[in-house]
Amino acid sequence: MAGAPFVLRAQSKTDRPTAAVIGVGGRGSGLARAVVDFADLLAVCDVNQKSAKNIAKVLEKNGRQPKAVRDFRRVLDDKAIDAVFIATPHHWHTPIAVRALEAGKHVYVEKPASHVFAEGQLLIKSAKKAKRILQHGTQMRSSEVTMKADEILKSGLLGEIKLARGWSIEPRNHPAPVKDSPPPPGLDYETWLGPAPQRAYNSNRVNRWRWYRDYGNGEMGDDGIHDIDLAVWGLGVDSLPVKIAAHGADINLKGETEYPNHCNASFQYADGREVLYETRNWAPYKMHGFDSGNAFYGTKGFMVFSRRGYFQTYLGAKEEKGPGLRGGHGNREHVKYFIDAVAGRKAPTFGPEIAHRSCALVHLGEIAFRLGRTLAFDPRTETFPHDAEATAMLTKKYRAPWGFKPSCGSLT
Repeated sequence: MAGAPFVLRAQSKTDRPTAAVIGVGGRGSGLARAVVDFADLLAVCDVNQKSAKNIAKVLEKNGRQPKAVRDFRRVLDDKAIDAVFIATPHHWHTPIAVRALEAGKHVYVEKPASHVFAEGQLLIKSAKKAKRILQHGTQMRSSEVTMKADEILKSGLLGEIKLARGWSIEPRNHPAPVKDSPPPPGLDYETWLGPAPQRAYNSNRVNRWRWYRDYGNGEMGDDGIHDIDLAVWGLGVDSLPVKIAAHGADINLKGETEYPNHCNASFQYADGREVLYETRNWAPYKMHGFDSGNAFYGTKGFMVFSRRGYFQTYLGAKEEKGPGLRGGHGNREHVKYFIDAVAGRKAPTFGPEIAHRSCALVHLGEIAFRLGRTLAFDPRTETFPHDAEATAMLTKKYRAPWGFKPSCGSLT
C-alpha cells in the first residue's frame, strides 16, 4: 500500500529501531531470530514462560539479551520499544494490535490480521488514528519472485486477468479428543484465553488452537490466507467481493477439529472477476507441483505461482512457456521492509487496507460455509443487505476486559 496516509515519527535513516515479539511459539521464535538482524530486540513475550525464556536464552548466546516477559501489557508500557511483532493465536491478533497502536507502537501482525471481519475495519481505523505503520505478515509479498511476477501481470503479457485461483493441499492430522485437565505449570491460561469464551483447559484446544473457532481460522485462515492474499494481489482488485459461496465436507477426516478438511469457496467482484479457493487436507499429492499455490488466468495466457518461491507463465492456445523464476519466500525481506519503514527508510506498504481485503475473504467464506447459502455482499457498507443473520456473523462477543473501547468502535 504505497503512499499510506500515515504521518510517521521522524527518525534518522541511520536509526536502528527497537522492537519486541509477542507470542514466541513456532512462528514467533522464527520472527525473533530475524528481527535481531535488523532491530534491537528488547523483549520477547509469551504467556508460556518457558517459551519466552527459551528463545531469550538462544538469542543471548548469539550476543542478544532480550527480556523474557509474560504479560504483553508490560511490553506496550515500555516507551523504549518502537515496534512490536505479534505472533499469538489468531484470536489475540487484533486485541493486541489495537492496544499497541494506541500505545504509539508500530505493528507487524502475523496472518490473519483479524479473527473476524469487523476486526479488519478496526485495524484500519486504529492505524490511521495512531498514525503508525501496521504491516501484515504475508511475507511472500516481499519476495523477488512476487515482485517480478507483479511486473509481468501488469505488463499485459497474459492479457487481462479474469480469474485467480488459490489452493492449500497439505495433509493434516488431528488428535483424538482428550479430557479437560489442569493447565501445565508456567502457562498463564487465563491470559491465553483472553477475549475467548471461558472454559476449562484442554490440551488439544491449546496446542492445536488453529482448528477451533474460538481461537483460530482453520486451514483457510491459517496457511490458506497466504494463497488468498496472493490471489487478491494477482487478480488486481482493490475492493471487496459482491457474491460469496462456499461448501465443504469431512472427507477421510479422523480426529478432532471444528473445520472441514475439504472446502471450496468462490468470491465474485462487481466487474465479474473472480477468486476461487480450495483446501484439500486429505490429499497426499499436489496441484501443478505445489502444495500451496495460485494460478492467474488471463485472456492471452496464465501464470502458475507458489509462495514456495516460484512462478511460470504459459502463453496462447499451445501453452508455450514464457517468463518464469525460482527464488525466495520473502521471510527475512518482509521483516526488513517493516523495520526500514519504521526507521523512515522506506514508504510503508502491505498495510491494514490490504490486510483487510485479503482476510475479509477468509471471514466471508467462513460465513457462507456455515450458513450453507450463496451470499450477496455490499462492499460500500460492508454488510450483507437484507441478511441480518449473516451480518451478525461479521463480528463476535469478547470476554471482559478484552473488548474494545467505544473510541475504537466497540466490537463487544
